[in-house]
Amino acid sequence: MARKFLPKVITSNHLLEGDVIYFSTDGEWVRNISQAAVFLDPETAHRKLDEADLQRNIHVGAYLADALLDDEGKPKPVHFRERFRTLGPSNYFHGKQAGN
Repeated sequence: MARKFLPKVITSNHLLEGDVIYFSTDGEWVRNISQAAVFLDPETAHRKLDEADLQRNIHVGAYLADALLDDEGKPKPVHFRERFRTLGPSNYFHGKQAGN
Protein backbone atom coordinates (compact mmCIF):
# COMPACT_ATOMS: atom_id res chain seq x y z
CA MET A 1 0.00 0.00 0.00
CA ALA A 2 1.39 3.40 -0.97
CA ARG A 3 2.11 5.95 1.70
CA LYS A 4 -0.15 8.97 1.86
CA PHE A 5 1.48 11.99 0.23
CA LEU A 6 2.38 14.60 2.82
CA PRO A 7 2.78 18.26 1.84
CA LYS A 8 6.34 19.02 0.74
CA VAL A 9 8.78 21.91 0.67
CA ILE A 10 11.96 22.07 -1.39
CA THR A 11 15.07 22.57 0.69
CA SER A 12 18.75 22.79 -0.08
CA ASN A 13 21.96 24.44 1.10
CA HIS A 14 23.26 27.72 -0.26
CA LEU A 15 26.25 26.97 -2.46
CA LEU A 16 28.59 29.66 -1.08
CA GLU A 17 27.33 30.25 2.48
CA GLY A 18 26.10 26.77 3.38
CA ASP A 19 22.89 28.10 4.92
CA VAL A 20 19.74 26.02 4.71
CA ILE A 21 17.46 27.53 2.08
CA TYR A 22 13.92 26.87 0.84
CA PHE A 23 12.30 27.35 -2.57
CA SER A 24 9.56 30.00 -2.45
CA THR A 25 6.40 30.41 -4.54
CA ASP A 26 8.09 33.03 -6.73
CA GLY A 27 11.02 30.74 -7.56
CA GLU A 28 13.47 32.50 -5.25
CA TRP A 29 15.41 30.92 -2.39
CA VAL A 30 14.56 32.03 1.16
CA ARG A 31 16.16 31.18 4.51
CA ASN A 32 13.01 30.70 6.57
CA ILE A 33 10.81 27.62 6.15
CA SER A 34 7.70 29.71 6.84
CA GLN A 35 8.31 31.48 3.50
CA ALA A 36 8.72 28.25 1.55
CA ALA A 37 6.28 27.14 -1.12
CA VAL A 38 4.20 24.14 -0.08
CA PHE A 39 3.36 21.45 -2.62
CA LEU A 40 0.26 19.38 -2.00
CA ASP A 41 0.57 16.84 -4.82
CA PRO A 42 3.51 14.74 -6.02
CA GLU A 43 3.39 15.89 -9.65
CA THR A 44 3.71 19.58 -8.78
CA ALA A 45 6.33 18.85 -6.13
CA HIS A 46 8.56 16.96 -8.57
CA ARG A 47 8.06 19.49 -11.35
CA LYS A 48 9.09 22.34 -9.03
CA LEU A 49 12.05 20.30 -7.77
CA ASP A 50 13.21 20.00 -11.38
CA GLU A 51 12.78 23.78 -11.75
CA ALA A 52 14.74 24.43 -8.56
CA ASP A 53 17.45 22.04 -9.66
CA LEU A 54 18.20 24.31 -12.63
CA GLN A 55 19.55 26.91 -10.19
CA ARG A 56 22.68 24.95 -9.28
CA ASN A 57 24.66 28.19 -9.28
CA ILE A 58 22.81 29.08 -6.06
CA HIS A 59 22.36 25.81 -4.16
CA VAL A 60 23.57 22.27 -3.73
CA GLY A 61 21.57 19.13 -2.98
CA ALA A 62 17.92 20.19 -3.32
CA TYR A 63 15.33 17.67 -2.18
CA LEU A 64 11.69 17.40 -1.12
CA ALA A 65 11.04 17.43 2.62
CA ASP A 66 7.79 16.57 4.37
CA ALA A 67 6.00 19.50 5.99
CA LEU A 68 2.88 20.13 8.02
CA LEU A 69 0.91 23.35 7.91
CA ASP A 70 0.43 25.31 11.13
CA ASP A 71 -2.73 27.24 12.04
CA GLU A 72 -1.66 30.11 9.78
CA GLY A 73 -0.98 27.82 6.82
CA LYS A 74 2.81 28.14 7.16
CA PRO A 75 4.96 25.03 6.67
CA LYS A 76 6.64 23.38 9.64
CA PRO A 77 9.11 20.48 9.50
CA VAL A 78 7.85 16.98 10.20
CA HIS A 79 11.05 15.05 10.83
CA PHE A 80 13.72 15.74 13.43
CA ARG A 81 16.39 16.24 10.76
CA GLU A 82 14.42 19.03 9.12
CA ARG A 83 13.56 20.63 12.47
CA PHE A 84 17.27 20.55 13.31
CA ARG A 85 18.15 22.16 9.96
CA THR A 86 15.72 25.06 10.60
CA LEU A 87 17.70 26.00 13.72
CA GLY A 88 20.98 26.54 11.91
CA PRO A 89 24.49 25.34 12.81
CA SER A 90 24.72 23.42 16.06
CA ASN A 91 28.32 24.06 17.11
CA TYR A 92 27.44 27.29 18.98
CA PHE A 93 24.69 29.88 19.10
CA HIS A 94 25.00 32.16 16.11
CA GLY A 95 22.89 33.03 13.11
CA LYS A 96 19.37 31.66 13.48
CA GLN A 97 20.10 30.15 16.90
CA ALA A 98 21.12 33.46 18.44
CA GLY A 99 17.50 34.65 18.31
CA ASN A 100 15.98 31.49 19.86
